[in-house]
Amino acid sequence: MTSYAAKNYDVEALQDARRRTLELVADLSDEQMIGPRLDIVNPLRWEIGHVAWFQEYWVLRHLCGREPLLATGDALYDSAKVAHDTRWDLPLPTKAQTIDYMTRVIDEIGSTQPHGKDASYFLTLALFHEDMHGEAITYTRQTLGRPAPKLSASDTKPTFDQHIHGDAFVPGGSFTLGNTSDNEFVFDNEQRSFEVFVQPFKISRTATTNGEFAKFVEDGGYKRRELWSDEGWKWRETANAHHPVYWHFEDGTWLRRNFDQLVQLEENHPVLHVNWHEADAYCRWAGRRLPTEAEWEMAASNGSDPKRRFPWGDEAPTAAHANLDSGRLSTIDVSALPAGDSAFGCRQMIGNVWEWTANDFTPYPGFVAGPYKEYSEPWFGNHKVLRGGCWATRSRLITNTYRNFYLPHRRDVWAGFRTCAR
Repeated sequence: MTSYAAKNYDVEALQDARRRTLELVADLSDEQMIGPRLDIVNPLRWEIGHVAWFQEYWVLRHLCGREPLLATGDALYDSAKVAHDTRWDLPLPTKAQTIDYMTRVIDEIGSTQPHGKDASYFLTLALFHEDMHGEAITYTRQTLGRPAPKLSASDTKPTFDQHIHGDAFVPGGSFTLGNTSDNEFVFDNEQRSFEVFVQPFKISRTATTNGEFAKFVEDGGYKRRELWSDEGWKWRETANAHHPVYWHFEDGTWLRRNFDQLVQLEENHPVLHVNWHEADAYCRWAGRRLPTEAEWEMAASNGSDPKRRFPWGDEAPTAAHANLDSGRLSTIDVSALPAGDSAFGCRQMIGNVWEWTANDFTPYPGFVAGPYKEYSEPWFGNHKVLRGGCWATRSRLITNTYRNFYLPHRRDVWAGFRTCAR
């Protein structure tokens, strides 16, 4: 099998990302591409235009010195200057006009064929940015109750061994946290790597399941003040939350909304669409805790230097290792994919569902913002860190060191968690 080689990406990868973006919105009308005004999603017609503008800005204009292709592009699509709640009111082009602009940008990049170290960096930045927005489009479709997208990715049946449960023991010790590569694209918040000391700990071998979380719900977990932090209880009361956001109880059984369909709750799939407050309350109920970032990253690797890039080693992810790339358009059983286990026996630490950690999103020591200064720095301090990716994450994007971050009240994203023993 092919080993993973640290790399930057090229125009062909950008074209692949663009095909996926267009597939994700192919069935939606102009009206659906605007959708209701919500504080947790973007209007999709704005979002796909923003993706193209970002590529034009960083590759064609910043890197290649080209003039803007769209005279109004900066006023419409610069997310650092266009406030979120104004994006529904902008004079956005139609869906067809937006796709025409997207095509012009990718064609211009293809004909220019930028190359060299700087070109590799900005092509990869543009690629990963589009991959992230592709994942955001999938959870926007879920939030708005749209049908599941029809994608060209092939569905593969996951492999199982026996159902697994219980904790893995991680002996702790000195550990280098963050990305240690010096010859590939790295997001600024993964730099600069530094040594930490981790006490021995036990971490669950799988993510918390729907079945486990249902016991917390049925035991009155959402009604018991003592299980919630002050901020969490305030959120619970404001949201009037009694169970995960897409769950429904009918005729003695739990159902959940999956895009526009109600399906029976899959007991051994990871719980998802739970926010940090819900995960934190569950941990108190279960006598557990969320892992720190350092614990999570150590458990996902081999715990020593040189550390593994992925739980299973340095080999690029395949469908046998991890549920990624929207290949199955859903989560899978937490006991599936034993080939993806970490050195300590933790399963599915990459893919299936993002996992909340205990940590606030803060800079590593010596942090220096990258060229895209708005990527990390504005969000330090009030977001929580998630690790590992989900079923909609692109396999080329995710590694053991990748740091995602959301506000602790967000439960629209594909997020769950695993726990540690106290």
